[in-house]
Amino acid sequence: MAASELYTKYARVWIPDPEEVWKSAELLKDYKPGDKVLQLRLEEGKDLEYCLDPKTKELPPLRNPDILVGENDLTALSYLHEPAVLHNLKVRFIDSKLIYTYCGIVLVAINPYEQLPIYGEDIINAYSGQNMGDMDPHIFAVAEEAYKQMARDERNQSIIVSGESGAGKTVSAKYAMRYFATVSGSASEANVEEKVLASNPIMESIGNAKTTRNDNSSRFGKYIEIGFDKRYRIIGANMRTYLLEKSRVVFQAEEERNYHIFYQLCASAALPEFKTLRLGNANYFHYTKQGGSPVIDGVDDAKEMVNTRQACTLLGISDSYQMGIFRILAGILHLGNVEFVSRDSDSCTVPPKHEPLTIFCDLMGVEYEEMAHWLCHRKLATATETYIKPISKLHAINARDALAKHIYANLFNWIVDHVNKALHATVKQHSFIGVLDIYGFETFEINSFEQFCINYANEKLQQQFNMHVFKLEQEEYMKEQIPWTLIDFYDNQPCINLIEAKMGVLDLLDEECKMPKGSDDSWAQKLYNTHLNKCALFEKPRLSNKAFIIKHFADKVEYQCEGFLEKNKDTVYEEQIKVLKSSKKFKLLPELFQDEEKVLSPTSATPSGRVPLSRTAVKPAKARPGQASKEHKKTVGHQFRNSLHLLMETLNATTPHYVRCIKPNDFKFPFTFDEKRAVQQLRACGVLETIRISAAGFPSRWTYQEFFSRYRVLMKQRDVLGDRKQTCKNVLEKLIQDKDKYQFGKTKIFFRAGQVAYLEKIRADKLRAACIRIQKTIRGWLMRKKYMRMRKAAITIQRHVRGYQARCYAKFLRRTRAAVTIQKFQRMYVVRKRYQRMRATTIALQALLRGYMVRNKYQMMLREHKTVIIQKHVRGWLARLHYGRILKAIVYLQCCYRRMMAKRELKKLKIEARSVERYKKLHIGLENKIMQLQRKIDEQNKEYKSLLEKMSNLEITYSTETEKLRNDVERLRMSEEEAKNATNRVISLQEEIAKLRKELHQTQSEKKTIEEWADKYKHDTEQLVSELKEQNTLLKTEKEDLNRRIHDQAREITESMERKLVEETKQLELDLNDERLRYQNLLNEFSRLEERYDDLKDEMNLMVSIPKPGHKRTDSTHSSNESEYTFSSEITEAEDLPVRMEEPSEKKAPLDMSLFLKLQKRVTELEQEKQSLQDELDRKEEQALRAKAKEEERPPMRGAELEYESLKRQELESENKKLKNELNELQKALTETRAPEVTAPGAPAYRVLLDQLTSVSEELEVRKEEVLILRSQLVSQKEAIQPKNTMTDATLLLEDVQKMKDKGEIAQAYIGLKETNRLLESQLQSQKKSHENELESLRGEIQSLKEENNRQQQLLAQNLQLPPEARIEASLQHEITRLTNENLDLMEQLEKQDKTVRKLKKQLKVFAKKIGELEVGQMENISPGQIIDEPIRPVNIPRKEKDFQGMLEYKREDEQKLVKNLILELKPRGVAVNLIPGLPAYILFMCVRHADYLNDDQKVRSLLTSTINGIKKVLKKRGDDFETVSFWLSNTCRFLHCLKQYSGEEGFMKHNTPRQNEHCLTNFDLAEYRQVLSDLAIQIYQQLVRVLENILQPMIVSGMLEHETIQGVSGVKPTGLRKRTSSIADEGTYTLDSIIRQLNSFHSVMCQHGMDPELIKQVVKQMFYIIGAVTLNNLLLRKDMCSWSKGMQIRYNVSQLEEWLRDKNLMNSGAKETLEPLIQAAQLLQVKKKTDEDAEAICSMCNALTTAQIVKVLNLYTPVNEFEERVLVSFIRTIQVRLRDRKDSPQLLMDAKHIFPVTFPFNPSSLALETIQIPASLGLGFISRV
Repeated sequence: MAASELYTKYARVWIPDPEEVWKSAELLKDYKPGDKVLQLRLEEGKDLEYCLDPKTKELPPLRNPDILVGENDLTALSYLHEPAVLHNLKVRFIDSKLIYTYCGIVLVAINPYEQLPIYGEDIINAYSGQNMGDMDPHIFAVAEEAYKQMARDERNQSIIVSGESGAGKTVSAKYAMRYFATVSGSASEANVEEKVLASNPIMESIGNAKTTRNDNSSRFGKYIEIGFDKRYRIIGANMRTYLLEKSRVVFQAEEERNYHIFYQLCASAALPEFKTLRLGNANYFHYTKQGGSPVIDGVDDAKEMVNTRQACTLLGISDSYQMGIFRILAGILHLGNVEFVSRDSDSCTVPPKHEPLTIFCDLMGVEYEEMAHWLCHRKLATATETYIKPISKLHAINARDALAKHIYANLFNWIVDHVNKALHATVKQHSFIGVLDIYGFETFEINSFEQFCINYANEKLQQQFNMHVFKLEQEEYMKEQIPWTLIDFYDNQPCINLIEAKMGVLDLLDEECKMPKGSDDSWAQKLYNTHLNKCALFEKPRLSNKAFIIKHFADKVEYQCEGFLEKNKDTVYEEQIKVLKSSKKFKLLPELFQDEEKVLSPTSATPSGRVPLSRTAVKPAKARPGQASKEHKKTVGHQFRNSLHLLMETLNATTPHYVRCIKPNDFKFPFTFDEKRAVQQLRACGVLETIRISAAGFPSRWTYQEFFSRYRVLMKQRDVLGDRKQTCKNVLEKLIQDKDKYQFGKTKIFFRAGQVAYLEKIRADKLRAACIRIQKTIRGWLMRKKYMRMRKAAITIQRHVRGYQARCYAKFLRRTRAAVTIQKFQRMYVVRKRYQRMRATTIALQALLRGYMVRNKYQMMLREHKTVIIQKHVRGWLARLHYGRILKAIVYLQCCYRRMMAKRELKKLKIEARSVERYKKLHIGLENKIMQLQRKIDEQNKEYKSLLEKMSNLEITYSTETEKLRNDVERLRMSEEEAKNATNRVISLQEEIAKLRKELHQTQSEKKTIEEWADKYKHDTEQLVSELKEQNTLLKTEKEDLNRRIHDQAREITESMERKLVEETKQLELDLNDERLRYQNLLNEFSRLEERYDDLKDEMNLMVSIPKPGHKRTDSTHSSNESEYTFSSEITEAEDLPVRMEEPSEKKAPLDMSLFLKLQKRVTELEQEKQSLQDELDRKEEQALRAKAKEEERPPMRGAELEYESLKRQELESENKKLKNELNELQKALTETRAPEVTAPGAPAYRVLLDQLTSVSEELEVRKEEVLILRSQLVSQKEAIQPKNTMTDATLLLEDVQKMKDKGEIAQAYIGLKETNRLLESQLQSQKKSHENELESLRGEIQSLKEENNRQQQLLAQNLQLPPEARIEASLQHEITRLTNENLDLMEQLEKQDKTVRKLKKQLKVFAKKIGELEVGQMENISPGQIIDEPIRPVNIPRKEKDFQGMLEYKREDEQKLVKNLILELKPRGVAVNLIPGLPAYILFMCVRHADYLNDDQKVRSLLTSTINGIKKVLKKRGDDFETVSFWLSNTCRFLHCLKQYSGEEGFMKHNTPRQNEHCLTNFDLAEYRQVLSDLAIQIYQQLVRVLENILQPMIVSGMLEHETIQGVSGVKPTGLRKRTSSIADEGTYTLDSIIRQLNSFHSVMCQHGMDPELIKQVVKQMFYIIGAVTLNNLLLRKDMCSWSKGMQIRYNVSQLEEWLRDKNLMNSGAKETLEPLIQAAQLLQVKKKTDEDAEAICSMCNALTTAQIVKVLNLYTPVNEFEERVLVSFIRTIQVRLRDRKDSPQLLMDAKHIFPVTFPFNPSSLALETIQIPASLGLGFISRV
């Protein structure tokens, strides 16, 4: 297919742009040959006419399909050109945040200017052992490829890191070295890899500086060779340096700094050890202040100084040498501050006693006068004489700076030499990997000698790179056997010849330096004369005669000739160097200038020969410019050329790997991409040249299987043949007519550029057409189904609606007719009823009205008649009634008010009883107001009562006066006659009546006023009562609100406490698991160190002695008993067992020695105790013999006295029992009668207690007197027993002698009586003490009861003051507190009693065993004569079956044979299949039981130690065999369970049968050995996990990710030069079925070995975690796996694993939960990723993934087909914002090496030990069942 045919409508192209370099556009119409203009539309929607070049008519480059954008390898792009490369890098860098990209064999690294979490040890482990194309691009992948090729091809390797300043070269080289140090380790204990890494801080401090482009720019080139031994472990390193920028020491441009070490010194000037250096701020020194930027943001120079010093110490540079280095550096700074004073134009001088020079001379240890003299003078030597000539001030300053540069350069070389000495390999180097960190191509506004040398070096490296790329392309074509066509590539040999050939730039420069009056101008003229117009690569600037231009491979560079000669000669005055050499006080300074010629010669480091794999150690061949000696004739350029040739020889002898570092912008902005700067660097570093070489041939390469899988959709069924290769050929011939566009190789198909894009277009069109057809068919079917469904529904609805309407109409007609009939009769009825009602009503009204009128008339007449009579009575009655009502109302009001106050008081008391202080605070003001109102009401009541009394008095007075007046009137009437005579008196009486009437009127007015006031008061009172009621309701509502709020708060607090409890429980569980994990990791480390110790010991033994034939026994290490930590997995037994009460609650102290040493120490203590007991026994025997000798001299006691003593003793014992009983009764009475009213003084129990105490004290006094009497009698007996010869005594003696046969029995009887007396005396003394103690305790109890009684009385008094409800609550609370305390006391007593019972049970068992042994011993001591004396009767003895005790007996000398046959030589497969599970464990335990039965601690200890060491030896020998490790893990756990089950502890005996309880261990507590066995089981478990991990590891990625379980779902994308592992299942690849088969194998083996089910669950959980972690880690590091179809494959694979768990009944093992991160990652690949709702769903769904993992998956998501869409950057930012508050680990990868802490839950066995049979196949005939 012609390229012009691809320029159709909607095709996308790239067009040049001055701002963005390249812009994307879309064709608006098809291109036809001959068109001069293309109609384009830019992405922003603007239309454009693009004119083609009329000469070349070259079409703009086509844009790759979106499916190819963002590829890991640029060579995978279909169209290979500059805009495609630039766009791919930009998309990966900006959108996906990926800084690494492959470009064929080159790794392109873009500096992100941000710390990324992609360099951790987990990432290193993920890349270790992986193929370079199988993982996403990374510096670790390049390092792994170099490491792998070194081991595979046995050829030295090189990693060449290049780029501009600030592009990240140093960091990339540092990470590469870190990778080697991590994956290889060191071959010795010297930690060489740490030293290699430690060299970086030193070299950065003395060789790096801040520039305008980079804060940590390397100002020298370095090549580090990392040496490896035959096992490919680091053994050493060697460093070469190139072209140190010495001019930076004395001059820095604006915004730049000197070397870091100077600023680190100034920042640390305050340290005590630096006081002598007399340093200060960096702005004080001339050499550090010129750039004006002494501080770097984010860098602490003082801390960096600490790191530098630590690195020096690690590399063996002693403190004295370090201080010497710092003295020299400080001296350079002070030298820079030396000033000169001009005397005339040709001479100058140093000011007298100049402080900077004085400090410099003091630090250097030289004479001030000499240095001051030679700084201002120079020596000129002629053939006959020597002159001393003064120099001008300018020359003096230049000489000072030259001296400073020379000192620093020599110091730099000295440090490099010492670093190399520290890194020098102590053993022979087998191979090496070199890391070249060298400056990239540089071009500035002013380019000088340094830029010239740098660009010269880059020309040489570019030539080597081009040749290597060309060679690889040729090898690939030859390997695939396709026709080789010569590829034209840029050869920069002419440019190199221009620089280094004869009469080249460097040659002319050296020649000019030799001229006496050579100058930069004359050298420039020579260059013009030699090369101008003769060499196409050399040009002269138009406006300058002191510059020249060279066309480099990257760009044209204009160099200024000024300074070239001076920098090439690098002159320093010899006299100044001699002054420094003469320093005697400072020994380091002369070392810097010794053997300069030897050190500076680059040829001295050249090896005499070269071997294929290794080279001799190469000393640093550096460009060390700037010497003053006349013998030094080699210029800087010559040295640099020689060292560069040596470097190229080294690189050509190795396999190179290229890392090109790109600087994305000049402003150090994170993740900001400047297209112009990027294109410049891509052109300069050779990436585009690689692309051009690839594009010139066949850049796209597919295997036949990948091509068939990708383009199967373009084939018809008849085209598919059995031979994939032939199928692909047939299809390609049909699809691509031009056969030159592709070639068929042996294993691959090679395509020209653009052909893959064409095939992708055809494939997309085919898929699009198929999708349209499927959509058309499905949409038609759906619409047809919908129409039929709607039509059927419409007909049904019509039928039902029409029937319903007809029924409604018929019903309406019937109702209408019925309504008319009903209306007729109803209306008639209503009218008739209304008429009858009106008629009856009228008649009734007439009768009533007439009667009413008559009655009214009669009543009126009667009322008028009686009114006069009633009025007088009614008025009086009304007055009295009114008064009574007022009085009753007042009384009622008082009652209501008092009741209200009482209720309020009651409420207040209730509130006080409930102790709600807030109510009190709220109601304080209201209560005061109510009290004030109450007082006011009381006062008003009092006033009202007084007014009422006053009014009653007035009424009484009025009535009496009225009566009196009536009497007077009557009397006046009767004495009318007399009245006439007493007219004057009548007048006076009338006046008095008028006065009284007036008073009456006043009284009535006052009464009216009082009534009005009473009414007003009543109204006010009612209003007040209503207000109080309202306030009361408000208070009630507030109370209810408060109660509700309190209830809500209580509920919230309860819920929060429950949540906190759950969280704390989870946290405690996590802490416990972390502690278990830490302990088990320590055990793992311990076992590793133990194995290493054994290996070293074996190696040492092999080195010391020659091995002899036959079996060689080695000393068994006792590490099986070693444990530095007491934490055990047996902690988990708390889940299944009760806590053992006899064990102390606190933790044991950590052990400082091994268990074996503890046991040895215990044996020594026991032996010492045994010896002391033996000595005590001997001493007692001697005392007994002496007492026997004494007693033999005395006559025995008389029988009557003996009987008296025995009776007395019995009486005392009975009295003692009586006292004990009484005391028990007292204690019982005290415990039963705890109520305060019972124990109160005067109560019956109290009196009984006092009586009993009194009687006890009296009895105690009596007992004391009896004891004293008994003592006196014993003393008198001893004094009275004297040898008497009376007849009575003789008779008694004779009788006693007849009773006692010999003197020995007499002596024994006396001694026994004596001991009995002593025992009685001691018992009495102890009884007395116990009685006193009990009396004290009873007194204390009485005192406590008194205190309790007082407290109860106080509480009762307090309760009486409270209201009834509060009193009840307080009493209940007090009672609850008392019962709780009593309950706690009873629980403590119960625990103590349980402990005592268990202790007594153990003692009882020991005593029973001892009694049995004594009985056996007594039977053995019976003499044969005694047995003969007894009559013997013949008895028939029936034969009885032997009753085995479940023990195995063996001889001690057979122990090694037992361990050998049962452990070392046992084959797990035969035991697991043919015998019962755990048989070796049962046999070993039965042997331990027998040793325990014999009470032989040495045998127990020896057997257990041998068993543990034997298991360790087996696992060390066959530790990579899963069956062996599983078998011994199962048996170790069974042995541990047996030790627990038969330990005799109640917690482990719950599930035992009575027979099994009889088999418990009786003599030894093997708890410490259980700890050791538990540790051993942990180690075996960890080894089992490692074994299954090694077996599963190769299967996981292939089976879970790469293999297509569902065929045809995922398509294969085009790949580049770095081929990935094929996802098609070939014969050698693993599939998901392989993983499941392996899981089945593991599970069946563990079940056959009888492993505990809980332990099997833990192993399965660990296996699933490994599968999930490895799969997810690879998913996160492989961009090609992050697609929708791959998510579907993963979910299907996970479902198959879950199905396996269900089949094995392991769903509750926690294994499924370990796959949750992988499941969520697969779901994340499949869900929609567009809207905010999608983001919210993702955040809630992916709770098992960290934020970094979610963002990484979204960044890596890559569509496989054009129908999928990429994830937008804005969507990823939305996710990041939503997950901002989530607190999770920043770690990207899961820890695939993580091992869950293992626990061994107790699992007792139901197998009876006595029923176990030992098969003969085990070869254990030397042991017998007991």
